[in-house]
Amino acid sequence: MNKFLLRALVLASVNVAVLANAQFRTRNRMDKLEDFDEQKFSWGFYLNGNRLDYRIVLNPRYGMNNNQNLVSSKESYSFGAGLIAKWRLNDYLDVRLEPGLQFGQRQLTFNTQSNDQYAAGTLTNDPFIPIPLQEKDRVRDIKSTLVDVPVLLELHGQRWYNSRPYIAAGVNYIVNLQSNSSSTDDNLQQVFRSTTHNFAWSAEMGIQFYFNKFKLTPAVRGTFIMNNEIVADNATTPPYWTSAMSTLQTRAIFFVLKFE
Repeated sequence: MNKFLLRALVLASVNVAVLANAQFRTRNRMDKLEDFDEQKFSWGFYLNGNRLDYRIVLNPRYGMNNNQNLVSSKESYSFGAGLIAKWRLNDYLDVRLEPGLQFGQRQLTFNTQSNDQYAAGTLTNDPFIPIPLQEKDRVRDIKSTLVDVPVLLELHGQRWYNSRPYIAAGVNYIVNLQSNSSSTDDNLQQVFRSTTHNFAWSAEMGIQFYFNKFKLTPAVRGTFIMNNEIVADNATTPPYWTSAMSTLQTRAIFFVLKFE
């Protein structure tokens, strides 16, 4: 269903772009919303499809067995929405605040039964009693509800009839409302914990199309969390889960439709 939504957004944008092309074929037709970008402040909203995944750096002892990676990630496709506030700096630069809510679910698989070989203890882990990993132990379906607050500096070119290209980059403050970071349970009780408060950087590019009543912007954005999102398992938990990873960071690709 989520993949269908993302494809529908892409298809809708392509159709709108084709229709918008008719606006700037004729040299003698009137430009639309000519004074729109002269406003000091303007507002809007956006809808988006997203693809969420994890970047994983494995612990060389507990996350690898010879040359085999013991932890893997499966991406998901979902959706989100948000608001737009624009502050015009000059003819070529704008500052944008685009707070939004993103939904997603990713899957981590831990094929870490081979860590039983360290049951006698190591320099970094106490001895533990091995347990047979069932499917409920190996697979973690991680649901995320993210409050994403990006601040972007937008650099745009000159307007060509009823279109204008741009690129943007900036930083994000991201709150994971389903992080479980304060839970006393951990993966031994099938609870995966991650950080609640996160910081990321984003880069975006798109084309703005001007219509009689509004401006439509299809865009592609990449967002990459910079901090490590792992909340370590409790000290008495065997090294099957978070001990197998040194770093876990969200990577997201957004296809965005903005209306202003």
